[in-house]
Amino acid sequence: MGCLESRVLLLMLFVVYVVVVVQSEDPYKFFTWTVTYGTISPLGVPQQGILINGLFPGPQINSTTNDNIVVNIFNKLNEPFLINWNGVQQRRNSWQDGVLGTNCPIPPGANFTYKFQVKDQIGSYFYFPSTYLHRAAGGFGGLSVASRAVIPVPYVLPDGEFTILIGDWFNTDHSILRKRLDMGMPLGMPDGVHINGLGGQSRTSFKVDPGKTYRLRISNVGLSSSLNFRIRGHQLQLVEVEGSHTVQNLYRSIDLHVGQSCSVLLKTRWTQKDYYMVASTRFTKQVLVGVGLLQYSNSKQPASGPLPRGPTTQLQWSINQAKSIRWNLTAGAARPNPQGSYHYGEIKTSRTIILENSAPQINGTQRYAVNGVSFTYPDTPLKLADYYKIPGVFSLDTIPDNPNGTVSSIQTAVMSGEYKSFIEIIFQNNENTTQSWHIDGYNFFVVGMDRKQWTPASRVSYNLFDAVSRCTTQVYPNSWTAILMSLDNAGLWNVRSALLERQYLGQEFYIRIYGGTDPRDEYAPPTNALLCGKAIGNHTL
Repeated sequence: MGCLESRVLLLMLFVVYVVVVVQSEDPYKFFTWTVTYGTISPLGVPQQGILINGLFPGPQINSTTNDNIVVNIFNKLNEPFLINWNGVQQRRNSWQDGVLGTNCPIPPGANFTYKFQVKDQIGSYFYFPSTYLHRAAGGFGGLSVASRAVIPVPYVLPDGEFTILIGDWFNTDHSILRKRLDMGMPLGMPDGVHINGLGGQSRTSFKVDPGKTYRLRISNVGLSSSLNFRIRGHQLQLVEVEGSHTVQNLYRSIDLHVGQSCSVLLKTRWTQKDYYMVASTRFTKQVLVGVGLLQYSNSKQPASGPLPRGPTTQLQWSINQAKSIRWNLTAGAARPNPQGSYHYGEIKTSRTIILENSAPQINGTQRYAVNGVSFTYPDTPLKLADYYKIPGVFSLDTIPDNPNGTVSSIQTAVMSGEYKSFIEIIFQNNENTTQSWHIDGYNFFVVGMDRKQWTPASRVSYNLFDAVSRCTTQVYPNSWTAILMSLDNAGLWNVRSALLERQYLGQEFYIRIYGGTDPRDEYAPPTNALLCGKAIGNHTL
């Protein structure tokens, strides 16, 4: 072979190599968001809200398993700003978590680009602002992760889909609400319930054709209230909960607690009229109701008659429904192997953690705590302090594994976790209100829940076969909820009450999962990471 032929062959091989490499890389999706204040009226009362690209709720992110998501956010508010991607696991990448323990907030007039991958994940989720009580002003939106075409879903593909964001709402400006909490005053009862940012006399509508099937991705993006969702004259077929395909039970209505998401299939009727849809508060003395419309394309009659009724019983109905939500063991999720191939119930746990929420008075003001510790944020993100080994920001194991009855204190609470260990966590609620807990970066198996006090004997009631895997779980009044979880995602992750008032006043902590000696276990900090607090001046990325 001559010299020219050799060069041509090498060039061809190089081109083939480049094409293969480019084609093998997972797709990218790019978004540019500008965050501003604007006038919104979720309950018919004009107030200052947070808009993203002029929208309330914010733009929908539709992605597919393994997509790389790049979101460039320009903060035009007069306050620092962060967004948390609620339920997105971000494997080995807590640098992008969007909470004050892992990220410096985006200063006013500045921008920051989030880069993360929805690796080996499907499901329905949402995003929301995580600082300065901004969630009470808006800034939230839907985030969906569809299955790859090569992985079949366990149902016939729907004819369309809608994202439905439901939540309770205050007509009071978020800055005033924040001042109330800073003074130790509770927020009290919300003013109403919205569906996709509309409530009161304004109603969100969803247009459908008769005889079709639609997927509804529903999230409770509210602040404090468990909600029940229903549509008059229609059944809801549950198919997915926060990344898990479920046994496809039919429900007349479904409870969603703060921070929870699910997908249901709605089969439309052969009809020529519209129907009411309702989201209403649960376990409250006064039931607040948000109303939307299911509008048929061939409708000749507007929605009429009474609103669809919610559950006629309270606590036990909700407990029974929660226990009926189970894993679909034969369905694949992000990968071809069925969900049931992971036999979580046969793994021996190495640690039991009991987390008890409380509402103590500390230094004469209202706080919320877990295991006697009420969390406070330092001016330096814990993640930066951990990476740079900056002293005086936090210490490991400043929150105990069990409530010890000591006087509550305010600390920067961090718990250490052994990488790839399998643990049991008990959420114990001895208060008369329903709690909701979320763990960033993880899904966990909700294996049990019941009333009164958890004891080791309670394990006999655990579902060790087909408990659903999710990232947010409710804990009913004077009750407990047990979860099992593999600590297989290295990083520093936020464990919090999903109830905004409680989280703002200290009912959260961080768990640090060390990745061992393998550098692949956790990503290095991004080159565009913002620096603040003690990380300024002496450190570079």
